[in-house]
Amino acid sequence: MAARAAGHGTKSLSIAVRGIRKTYGNFVALDDVSLDVGAGEFVTLLGPSGSGKTTLLNVVAGFVRPDRGALMFGDEDVTLRPVNKRGLGMVFQNYALFPHMSVGQNVAFPLKVRRLPAAEVAERVHQVLQLVQLEALADRNVAALSGGQRQRVALARAVVFSPDIVLMDEPLSALDKNLREQMQVEIRHLHKKIGATTIYVTHDQREALTMSDRIAVMNHGRIVQFDTPANIYEHPRDAFVAGFIGETTLVPVTRVNGGVTLPDGIALRISQPLPGMNDLLLVLRAERLLMPEECGAGVNRIPAVLRDVIYQGDSLLILVDIAGRHRVSIRRTLRGGPLAHLPAGGEQLSLGLDPAATIVVPA
Repeated sequence: MAARAAGHGTKSLSIAVRGIRKTYGNFVALDDVSLDVGAGEFVTLLGPSGSGKTTLLNVVAGFVRPDRGALMFGDEDVTLRPVNKRGLGMVFQNYALFPHMSVGQNVAFPLKVRRLPAAEVAERVHQVLQLVQLEALADRNVAALSGGQRQRVALARAVVFSPDIVLMDEPLSALDKNLREQMQVEIRHLHKKIGATTIYVTHDQREALTMSDRIAVMNHGRIVQFDTPANIYEHPRDAFVAGFIGETTLVPVTRVNGGVTLPDGIALRISQPLPGMNDLLLVLRAERLLMPEECGAGVNRIPAVLRDVIYQGDSLLILVDIAGRHRVSIRRTLRGGPLAHLPAGGEQLSLGLDPAATIVVPA
């Protein structure tokens, strides 16, 4: 590991969560959760507030003891092992830095607690600060840093002692949009360099798609889908996953002759098997719907009424009604500058949807 060049050559560990249940009074925070994270993998726990993602992270960290179930790091059962004996690197939402210390002193703290020789501490701190591009700020007080710089210090402190496992709890939520997106890429690159098994918590679906090897989508204390970002997006298991990921509208449809029909009777062809359930929903992604001039042969046609066109700088948000009353969003990136012609409100349109992009999930 390049930061392990900054330290030991220890290997990453797999994590196995087995039937974890955690309740608070009558509230079930985790409901028989099982999860396998491969050694060196970057897994994101994604879900809305109250879905159980932070509770699950805290079980892995040792801050929360489950009511039942088991937790394995590699071949070892660590269910009852205290936090300070788990050897974890952790990055918190508020960074948890020591405000009276310099950048270098903050990063050195985990090494001094482990009573490493001073020369080794200095060498590791230097190397890990190079890794996060903060070596020039080693002597600066953390209170004088920007949000992005403090985030880098927190990351450096989490990995400086070469942990096998790194846990991150919404570490980018306090940053502005542009810096947050920049840090997503930097954390992803850092993970590839250090090789530690990483569990990351966020409620931001784009962040999860950007950073993860696999995503565990959580709802009501359960993992409802655990898969790669591409499969989560292209093949959502149910209406919750489909609606939570992407800019999506769900419209009820009826099964007919291997395809489906919209509430107004418009038939749509699909290129993947339909779910076995009777109650079905069509998943309409904002970027997948085609405007009339974009439609080629073989696409599904959907009559629509234009309601509004909203200019948003890099893109247009186009709002239409289909099947009489279902408001649907279409998004178009403005690659070549503003469009010469924008359709007018109330205009009748014939939208397109490729059968390969026609996703249907159980309601």
